[in-house]
Amino acid sequence: MSQVQAAVEDGAQPEARVRFGVRHAVILIALVWTAQILPIVSLLAGNAQSGIAIHFHTTQIAWLTLVGVLIGTFIMPFVVKAAGMYGKRRMMIVISVLGLAGDVIAAAAPNYPTLLIGRGIAGLYVPIAALSYSIARDVFPRHLVGPASGLMGGGLGLVGLGGPFLSGWIIDGYGFRGALWFMAIATVISLILLMTVVPESPVREERARLDWLGGVLLGGGLTAIVYAIGQGSAWGWTSGKIIAYIGAGVLALIAFAFVESRVAHPIFPLPLLRRRRVWTVVLATAVLAAAVYGVATVMQLLALMPRIPGVSAGLGWSATKNAVVTSPMSVLIIVVAVLTGVLARRVDTRILLGAGAVFAAVGFALGSHLHHSASELITMGLVAGVGTGITASAVPIMIISAVAPGEQVLANGAQSMAQGIVQAIVVQLTFVVMAKNGTVLAGTQFYHDAGFSNGFWLVAGFVALGGVLIVLIPKLTVLDQADVGQAAAS
Repeated sequence: MSQVQAAVEDGAQPEARVRFGVRHAVILIALVWTAQILPIVSLLAGNAQSGIAIHFHTTQIAWLTLVGVLIGTFIMPFVVKAAGMYGKRRMMIVISVLGLAGDVIAAAAPNYPTLLIGRGIAGLYVPIAALSYSIARDVFPRHLVGPASGLMGGGLGLVGLGGPFLSGWIIDGYGFRGALWFMAIATVISLILLMTVVPESPVREERARLDWLGGVLLGGGLTAIVYAIGQGSAWGWTSGKIIAYIGAGVLALIAFAFVESRVAHPIFPLPLLRRRRVWTVVLATAVLAAAVYGVATVMQLLALMPRIPGVSAGLGWSATKNAVVTSPMSVLIIVVAVLTGVLARRVDTRILLGAGAVFAAVGFALGSHLHHSASELITMGLVAGVGTGITASAVPIMIISAVAPGEQVLANGAQSMAQGIVQAIVVQLTFVVMAKNGTVLAGTQFYHDAGFSNGFWLVAGFVALGGVLIVLIPKLTVLDQADVGQAAAS
């Protein structure tokens, strides 16, 4: 019996019969946009926050981003469960509509509290990336799942390449209102693409009564912990408030484990996370990816902060110059991510991810010394960019290799929640470490050269930790042998 005949009898889609045509390309473009819309929004919000703070005369600007993270963390368990039961595309459309409503409220807000309400509602869109990576497994043929996932992850490079130019043009020309309205436009584009281009995933879980108590305990517990971490610098890391919130969050998670072990249809099946191949992948990728993405905090502050002798060691660049300097790194991320997706079809993803950790750690370690000029940052970026591209591509592919199709959305949701928590820790610790070598002038925190060096060292340390955790991961199924593609779902 030929391999093609065997594949047909097994229900698989023979690779020889499938070509990467216009339809697949359009679906891929739609999913790349949808998966990377959150980094785009984050970049715009970060560059607009000073204008928002000045316009509304607020000292609580940290809430501009924190409120969306909190809402997204809380809603994640409900969204991923509903996506498994009712369809990933359907839930992506629902949360896009809700997110768009929040975007419009924020853009038209007459005062800062209303703006925060809008950004909070827009936080319902946070689970979109996890759903995007999950549906890619179901709608692409086997031989395209790796390259497609790689390019979706590599979209981070597209954001890094074009985002700063776009952000500078919008904010310089239209102010913070322009940035807020562009967030709404970006969501509209995503919604149109989802409704007209992306097919529904045929993979479904059994429909059952939603476990509201379990979802509240899981989402509420994680939200309390993330909120405490976000307030760490303001409250003090040993304050009673921090201890109370983290303690309450931990107790909620313990109660969640107790409830989930006794309900017939848990919102998140704990046996899934007890599997070694799942919890080790979630842990290692959460730490590594959080550190790789968290380095943006150091790099943006370094590039955009002014240079004030004895006060600030920032480079004082414009957003446009920063975009030019980081563009080689961004291009490299895209190329490496796509190549990683192709290699993952036959190469052990542990090896690929380990190589990514090495390049990223070495690159950021170099950055602790090479960050005083454009040429030095380009050199650092050419090393770290390889690691970033591999990580962005390998993380969703490893989840595919670790779980069955019906578990994909739950595993992506778990990884997203874990990565979000670790990234909050990395970012907050970065601010703390950098501030120890800094100066407060006129109510603004500036950083000395040693502060930037320590920030790079901290991120490099977390990357190295993520690399070590890869050792815990057992051998996974090579992507070409994994149960993927439309045939897998039928």
